[in-house]
Amino acid sequence: MPKRAALLAAASLLGGLLAVPAATAAAGTPEACSAADADIYRPPDSPTAAPGAVVTCRKVDSLPMVIGGPPLNAWKVQYGSTDGRGRPVSVVGTVVVPRKPWTGPGERPLVAFVPGTLGIGPQCAFSKQLAGQYQDAYEGPNIATLLNAGYAVAATDGQGYMDGQVHPYASGVEAGHATLDMARAASRVPGTGVSPDAKIGIWGYSEGGSGSLWAAQLARSYAPGLNVVGSASGGVPADLKQVASNLDGQFFAGFLMDAFIGLSVTHPDMPFDDLLNDSGRKAVKDAESLCAVGTVSRFPGARIEQYTKDGLTLDQMYALHGSDGATWGDVVAANKLGAGVGTPGSGARYEIGFPVLQYRGLADEVIPAGMAADTRRAYCAAGITTQWTAYLGDHLTVDPQSISDVVRWLGDRFEGRSANGNC
Repeated sequence: MPKRAALLAAASLLGGLLAVPAATAAAGTPEACSAADADIYRPPDSPTAAPGAVVTCRKVDSLPMVIGGPPLNAWKVQYGSTDGRGRPVSVVGTVVVPRKPWTGPGERPLVAFVPGTLGIGPQCAFSKQLAGQYQDAYEGPNIATLLNAGYAVAATDGQGYMDGQVHPYASGVEAGHATLDMARAASRVPGTGVSPDAKIGIWGYSEGGSGSLWAAQLARSYAPGLNVVGSASGGVPADLKQVASNLDGQFFAGFLMDAFIGLSVTHPDMPFDDLLNDSGRKAVKDAESLCAVGTVSRFPGARIEQYTKDGLTLDQMYALHGSDGATWGDVVAANKLGAGVGTPGSGARYEIGFPVLQYRGLADEVIPAGMAADTRRAYCAAGITTQWTAYLGDHLTVDPQSISDVVRWLGDRFEGRSANGNC
C-alpha cells in the first residue's frame, strides 16, 4: 500500500469519594466539572486520591473523533489509581454517555474501554484525541458503536499521559488498574447518571487487548465492588518476549522501543539509561515525543542492539540484573497473561468469574499465532468460560472488522444471556 496509508494503518497497532486539591478549587469544583483543561493534565504534587476517586473533571462540548455516534455528553476526568507497586497515582480518562435515555432493563451498562497503541508522547492521550486536540488515534468507530447501542463508555488514557510523565507502555498491572479505576470513577462524575451498580464490560484491542485482559485478571482482587460481566480482548500481546522477538528488526520495531521505555518507567531500578549509546538516547527522546504514526515512521526495521553501547541483543538485555537482583527477563516475564488464572474459589492468583472473549486475525503479523493459542489454552484449562474468534485479517484490519461482533457479545453479557465458550 502507499507509504502514507501504511503508516496510518500502522497506528492501529499495539492496539464514591471526591478528592479536591487546592488547584481544583481555583479552576472550578469537581461538583461543577468546570476545571480548566490544563488542570486535567496537571498531576498532584503528592497523589492521595483513593482508587476511582474523582480528583477533578471538565465537561467536554464535543468529541470530533466519535463520528457517527449519537448525541452525547462527555467529561474529561482526572481520577485516582495505583501503580504496580501499590502507590497512589493520578490518571486521566473520558466518560461518555448517550443523551437518549436508557430503555433497557436495569441500569445503563458501562463499557470500560482501553485504547490501542497511541504512542507515548503527551499529546497522544486518548482523551485529547477524542476531544479533537490531536489526531492520530483510530478507535472513534468503536466508541460510536457502543454509544449507538445505548451504553456508557469510560475510556482510560492509561497511566503516564499527564504533564511531565511518560506512559508505561506494556506494563500490565498499571494498565489493569487504570482501566478498573476509570470504571469506578464514571459513576462519581457529577451529571453522568452512571450507576455504581451498572453492569460493566471491558474491551480493548492490541495494547488495549493486553490492558483489558489484565483488568479482567485483576478485577476480583483489585476492584471487587465492580459488577463486571464480561471482557473482550483482541490482538493481545500476551507474552512480551515472543512479541519482542517478532518486532525486533521489523516494520513495527518502534513499539519495541516504546515497550522498553515503558518498562524502564515502572522499573527504575533496572539498567537502562546507562546502556544507551548516542543513537539510543536520541531514539528515546524521539519516542517520548511521538504518537503512533510517528513512532512507526521513525523506527522501521530498527534492531535493539543498535541503540546500546555494547550492541546488546534482546537475550543479552534479558540477562541483565537490576539493583534488587531481578533481571530484565524477569520484568518482561511478569507481564505474561494467562499465567496463574483460575475460577473463583480456585485459589489462583487471578480469579475470573465472568466470560472472556479473545480474538485475533489469522494473518496477524504482530501477534504470533502460537502465543495467542497458548493464552486461549491457559484460560480454557483453568475452567474460565472463553470464547475464541478468528478473523480473515491482519493485525491492522481486525480491530475495525470485529467491532460489531464485540459489541453484540458485550450486549449478550449485559442482557444476562448464557455464555458457553468454545474451548
